[in-house]
Amino acid sequence: MGDLEKTENTAPRKLPIPGKRNILITSALPYVNNVPHLGNIIGCVLSADVFARFCRLRGYNTIYMCGTDEYGTATENKALEEKLTPQQICDKYHAIHKEIYEWFDISFDKFGRTSTPQQTEICQAIFKKLLENNWLSENTMQQLYCDTCQRFLADRFVEGSCPNCNYDSARGDQCESCGKLLNPTELLDPKCKVCHSTPRIRDTNHLFLELPLLKEKLEEYINNMSVAGGWSQNAIQATHAWLREGLKQRCITRDLKWGVPVPHENYKDKVFYVWFDAPIGYVSITSCYTTEWEKWWKNPEQVELFQFMGKDNVPFHTVMFPSTLLGTGENWTLMKTISVTEYLNYESGKFSKSKGIGVFGNDAKDTNIPVEVWRYYLLTNRPEVSDTLFTWADLRAKLNNELLKNLGNFINRVLSFIGKDPDSGYGSIIPDTQGAESHPSTKALAEKVGDYVEQYVEAMEKVKLKQGLKLAMAISTEGNGYLQENEFWRLYKEDQPTCSIVVRTSAGLVYLLATLLEPFMPSFSLEVLKQLNLPLGTQISLCDEKGDVERAKRPWEILPVGHRIGTPEPLFKELKEDEVESFREKFSGSQADRKVKAEAEARISEQLNKTKLSDGNAKKGKPTKSAQGMSKTSSLHEAEISISRLDIRVGLIRKAQKHPDADSLYVEEIDVGEAQPRTVVSGLVKYIPLEEMQNRKVCVLCNLKPATMRGIKSQAMVLCASNSEDNKVELVEPPEGAAVGERVKFPGFGGSPDDVLNPKKKVWETVQPDLHTDKELIACYKGVPFTTSAGVCKVMSINEGKIR
Repeated sequence: MGDLEKTENTAPRKLPIPGKRNILITSALPYVNNVPHLGNIIGCVLSADVFARFCRLRGYNTIYMCGTDEYGTATENKALEEKLTPQQICDKYHAIHKEIYEWFDISFDKFGRTSTPQQTEICQAIFKKLLENNWLSENTMQQLYCDTCQRFLADRFVEGSCPNCNYDSARGDQCESCGKLLNPTELLDPKCKVCHSTPRIRDTNHLFLELPLLKEKLEEYINNMSVAGGWSQNAIQATHAWLREGLKQRCITRDLKWGVPVPHENYKDKVFYVWFDAPIGYVSITSCYTTEWEKWWKNPEQVELFQFMGKDNVPFHTVMFPSTLLGTGENWTLMKTISVTEYLNYESGKFSKSKGIGVFGNDAKDTNIPVEVWRYYLLTNRPEVSDTLFTWADLRAKLNNELLKNLGNFINRVLSFIGKDPDSGYGSIIPDTQGAESHPSTKALAEKVGDYVEQYVEAMEKVKLKQGLKLAMAISTEGNGYLQENEFWRLYKEDQPTCSIVVRTSAGLVYLLATLLEPFMPSFSLEVLKQLNLPLGTQISLCDEKGDVERAKRPWEILPVGHRIGTPEPLFKELKEDEVESFREKFSGSQADRKVKAEAEARISEQLNKTKLSDGNAKKGKPTKSAQGMSKTSSLHEAEISISRLDIRVGLIRKAQKHPDADSLYVEEIDVGEAQPRTVVSGLVKYIPLEEMQNRKVCVLCNLKPATMRGIKSQAMVLCASNSEDNKVELVEPPEGAAVGERVKFPGFGGSPDDVLNPKKKVWETVQPDLHTDKELIACYKGVPFTTSAGVCKVMSINEGKIR
C-alpha cells in the first residue's frame, strides 16, 4: 500500500505503459467559491477516489486528476461579497478545499486549479482549432445590462423567478430548484445581484460553438461509448434528453474580466464561458502533473478515461466537452465511462452551498468522528440510482451496528484471541494448520468468501461501489458466523488442531478485509495492517497475475505460519444518542444561522462570566417580570399542538389474528416496550395478508384514548400510509435495528408527549394532515423523517402518500 500513501508532490510522474491497462480518472472540478459539503464530496471526489484506489489494488497504471474550478461569475460574485480580488478568493478557497480533501484521504495524483498559464494555453489552442475547422460562428445576442453598475450581467449576477417552476431565486444560468438550464433573459422579474436594480436587455456580440453541425460525430460517440463504457443509467437518460430536445448553438464567450482571454481580434474584451473552459481543466491540470500530458489525453488506443460527477454536470461531460474535443479533429482520449450520482439530501431538506445548509467538509472534521466512519457512511449511502438521505440517527446506527458490532467486533475477537498468553491463546503467533481444506465449515466459508471476492471485483470494475462495499462487509458477517459456529474458545481447550484452523483462517479474513476495504476506508486498513504487524508499506493487492483473487479462496494460507501479530486494539468507538442529538442541534439551520447563534452564545457566556454569583442585591422569592414572561412563554409552547404531543413508539407485532366479529379487522398483540403487550384493533384485512402481519416491527401511536371496536378494546393505533385513491395501504416500518419500545423522534420538534391525548383538543386530528411519505418512501411530519436510533422509518412503495 506504500505507493498510495505518497503525496502528489513526491510521487513519480506516471505515463501510460504499453501493454498495461492505463486508467485516467477525473472527478468534476469543485467550484472554488465555497466550502464543499458532504453531497459534493460523495458525488465527485470521494467516489472517484474509491475507484482510483481499487484500480491501484488491481495493479492498473492509474492517475487521478482533479482541482478547483476558478474562473467565471461565481468567483467574481464571491470576491465582491468578501471584498477581495478574484485571485485572492481562489487562493483562499483552493487551500480550504485541499485541506478538506486531504483530511478525507482523497488520493489525487494531482489536485490543481484552473487559473494557471497552462489552462490559458490549452484552452486557447483548442479554441483556435475549432475556429480553423469552422465549428464556431459569430452572433449577436441579447443580454441583461445593469445601468447602475454599467456592465453586462453575467449569468450568476442576475436572479429572478424560474419560467419553468416559478422558483423565486433562480440564477441566470440554471434553476437550483428544478435543474433547468436557463438564459438570463428568460428569468421573470430579474434583478441585479449587486445593486438589486432591474436590468434592461441590450445587444452584445459573442462566439458560439455550432453543436448542431457536430451532431453526427457526437451521436456516433455517444451510441458507441455509452454501451462500451457501461454508462450509468442516469447519465444516459440525461444525455438523450438533451439530444431529443435538439442541439442548439452554445455561446462560449462572456462579458467578464476574470477568465481565460479570447484570442480573437474582435473579442479581446471577453473571456471564455466557464462551461467551455472548466472541463479543459482536466487536461491543463494533467499538464501541470507531467509535461508529457498528451500521452494521457491524446492516446485513446492505450488510455481509458473514467469521469465522476453529480447529475447536474452530465450534459457538460457527455455533450459539450466531447463536442469541443471532436471539433478539433485531433485524436483525443474521450470519456469511456461516466459514473453519476443523484443528490444526497440532509435530514429534512437539501444540502445547499449557496445557503450554507447541511454538514460541510470542515464540519465533519470538527465532530471528531473518525474519517473512516464518514467515508463508510457516505459510501453506503451513495445516491447511485436515486436521491438518498443523510440523517444523524442513520450515521449512528451504521457506525454502531455495522462498523463496531460487525466489522470491528470480528477483527478484535480474532486478533485478541491470537494475542492471548499461550495458556489461553497463541501468544501473538499465527499457528500451523493441517487439513483446513477438509474441515467442513472452513471449506464452506472459503467457498463463500471466494465467491464474494469475485463478485466484489466484478462490481467494482463496473463502478458499482455500493455493491462492492456491501460484498466486502458480507465477508465480515460470514467471519462472525464462522467464529460462533466453531466456538473457537471451546475448541482451544478441547481440539487445538481444529482451533488452529479456525484461528489462522479468521486471521486471513482479517487481512483480506483490510485489502477489500482499503478503497473505502484507507485509514482503517492501515490500522489493521499495523495490528497484524505488517509493514505499513505492505503492497496489498488484488492483481490477477499475482493470483490474489484465487488466494482468497484459501484464507488459511494468506498469513504465514509463525508470523507475530501486533497489539490488538478496538477499531471503532460507539456513538451515543446524546452525541447525535448534540450534532443535530449544532448543525441545524444554515451556516450563517450557526454563526449568529455561536456569536450570541459567546456574548451570553461573556455576560454570565461578568456577573458575580454572590451579588448581594439578588432577592429570593417572587420571580422577576422577565422570569414570569419566560414561564408564560414556556407554558404556551407546551400547549402548542405539534408532533411532540404524540407518543409514537417502535412496536413488534407478537401475534395477529382476524377479529371474531368483524371481517375487516385484525386484532394484534403488540410489544411496545412495556411489561405486557397492548391489544390493537386495525382495519387492515383487505390490504395486508394475515401472514404479513406476524412478527414485524411497526410504528404505534400509544397515547390515544382507548376505544372499543366490535367488543374488543383497542389500546393503541398502528400507523399506515395510503395512496391518493385510498385503495392501497402499507405499514410504516421502523428500520430493522430499531429497539422495541423506543420513541420515534422528529428532529427539531422536542418535548414530552401527553399521557393521554384529550379527544376534545383534537391533537391527533390537527397533526395527522401533516403526516406523509416523501418521494424516497420515508415517513415524515412536515418533511421531517420519523427517526429512530437505527435510522428513518419507511414504507414499501407508496410515495407522497398520507399517513393515518
